[in-house]
Amino acid sequence: MKFQEEANDAVALLRQLIAISSFSKDEKAVADFIERYIQIKGYVAVRKENNVWLLSPGFDPARPTVLLNSHIDTVKPVAGWVHDPFAPTIENGKLFGLGSNDAGASVVSLLHAFFYLTQQQQSYNLIFAASAEEEISGKNGIESLLHELPEINFAIVGEPTGMNMAVAEKGLMVLDCVVLGQAGHAARNEGDNAIYKALPAIDWFRTFEFERKSDLLGAVKMTVTQINAGTQHNVIPDKCSFVVDVRSNEMYSNQEILDEIRMHVSCDVQPRSTRLSSTATPLAHAVVKRGQELNRSVFGSPTLSDQALMPFPSLKMGPGESSRSHTADEYILLSEIEEAIEIYVQLLDGLLL
Repeated sequence: MKFQEEANDAVALLRQLIAISSFSKDEKAVADFIERYIQIKGYVAVRKENNVWLLSPGFDPARPTVLLNSHIDTVKPVAGWVHDPFAPTIENGKLFGLGSNDAGASVVSLLHAFFYLTQQQQSYNLIFAASAEEEISGKNGIESLLHELPEINFAIVGEPTGMNMAVAEKGLMVLDCVVLGQAGHAARNEGDNAIYKALPAIDWFRTFEFERKSDLLGAVKMTVTQINAGTQHNVIPDKCSFVVDVRSNEMYSNQEILDEIRMHVSCDVQPRSTRLSSTATPLAHAVVKRGQELNRSVFGSPTLSDQALMPFPSLKMGPGESSRSHTADEYILLSEIEEAIEIYVQLLDGLLL
């Protein structure tokens, strides 16, 4: 098989990465290891905090630049693991371990595709970046790294998609909403119940539909996910707070959605952030068209990734399946890693941007 050697190296690297704890904001040890690995391969690694990247040899600012990016942090293991999450185990062609699917397999596949592609002359520059804090959308991950990198024209973001192409991704905005009332004794007709006052706003979030819908991502989705009010059974609550999870499509900016919400509800609405926007890349883009020629399907992803922080066209594409992420006994098929390296190379080798 053409990419067997690269796949073997990638699997060996992934097994070493799994054995190193790399929870979000605590990725130093795994970043150190990747940095050394790149140096051993004869490349110059660059570091900012727990982010590691390298440029293709002969980098020319006059040429377009493609970024290959995935994340090195993991969530903490959930209950129910049969295998040791930090002891990489291969059984029946499956490599078990925390972060194997999300997104270690993407990290090692993209890196070894980078090594292969940079051995041939390309009409574009390549950057490989292993970034931190993706699982928490942290500010010391890809967001801080983009300020250090040259101008990017396109990116492939490694996440488990079965090597199909997420050309659009829903954004996220979390809202903290507060309704104020007036305290009083529950046995007497006094006070102004903040829970009752909050009900119309909560019902509005449940029933309102934004007009513009996306072919790939559907409608904007709003879900009330937390509520808190009251201090004891006989006191009318003077405050009711609730949280709304908003998943945006590419038809609206998060700020537009926020403005619309504030026009319709009477409670105080404060976003925790508006920076995690929805993204979409035109189907006519050269990388998307080549991917379709390789029989890779296009879809809109409901889950968030570092794509949300990239102000340039991108694809979310990587080995594994999203359904395995954050689950007990997470795994990647060894065959998926070899397939990923081959598809990444076919997608980019000789590409004209």
